[in-house]
Formats: sequence, C-alpha cells, structure tokens
Amino acid sequence: MAVFFTSDTHFGHAGARGLYRRPFASVAEMHAAMLDRWNSTVGPKDEVWHLGDFAIGVPETEMAELLSRLHGRKHLITGNNDSAATLSLAGWSSVRPYAEIELDGFGLVLCHYPFRSWRNMSRGWRNLHGHSHGRLAPLLRQTDVGVDAWDFRPVTLAQITAAKRPRPRAM
Repeated sequence: MAVFFTSDTHFGHAGARGLYRRPFASVAEMHAAMLDRWNSTVGPKDEVWHLGDFAIGVPETEMAELLSRLHGRKHLITGNNDSAATLSLAGWSSVRPYAEIELDGFGLVLCHYPFRSWRNMSRGWRNLHGHSHGRLAPLLRQTDVGVDAWDFRPVTLAQITAAKRPRPRAM
C-alpha cells in the first residue's frame, strides 16, 4: 500500500481553468483528465490524503459518484471551498481540518493552508498543504501538494522529497 497526497482538485469549478491556467478546454475534460491521472497513479488499496477543496458547485449525488470513481482509501483535510455536502460524503475514510502523521520516518503536518511555522518544525517535520495552487514560494520542508503543482495527480512523499523546490508559478 502506498500513501499519496493531493489538494485543490476543484471538481466542477469552471473558473479554475482560467484562474489557475488549467490546460483543459472544458470542465468535462478537466474531470476526465484528473480522474484518469488519479486512477493511473493510485491503486485501489492505496491511501490518499486530499488536503481540501475537492469540488465546487457540484450536486451531492454527482460528488459522491466522482469520489467513488477515485481509487484508494481517501481522507479529507477540509479546505475553504469544501461544503457541508462534501464533508458528509460517505466515501471519505476521515474528515478533519488538520492532521499530524508519521510516514517513512518523517513527521508530517497536513492542512489545507500553508503555515509560517508548525509543530515540530525545528525537529524536521514537514508541512504539506494546498490552497496556493503552486503560486507560493515554500519554506524549507514545506510543499504544496495541489494538483496545479503536480501535473493534476496525487504524489507520494518520496516524490515530494526527491523534487527540487519548485518555483512559484506566475499569477
């Protein structure tokens, strides 16, 4: 079983294509690409931490269907655009605003928002977040795991630690 991280899928959000310069001609194309990239990356028995902003303006039944089509055991760290309907979907294994986990010898602080400081920061813990859509210069041991920064697919901690610190994208 592998563990993955992602954020800011913004399923249903037509404005995300322009706001975040997503290379899709339509919301349907964006959905299809993200579903395909997620499921070609994540296996059915893998675990995924989605760090917020799953969907915007999508009816609850459609959100539930989208979530059920995504591989893995899924946890939601709530984001500013996650509605009560999103939080109540049966497909989440857990829903909370913040989590601290240990994985592969690393301590991780998971939140939708990037922090300036976080628990055990001085002890090497990492802050994984979303919200900034690849536009925020990270601090040391801080990574935006949003789809806009990672080719619209979830990433592993090994991929995160192996990557050179990305430069923020121009707005």
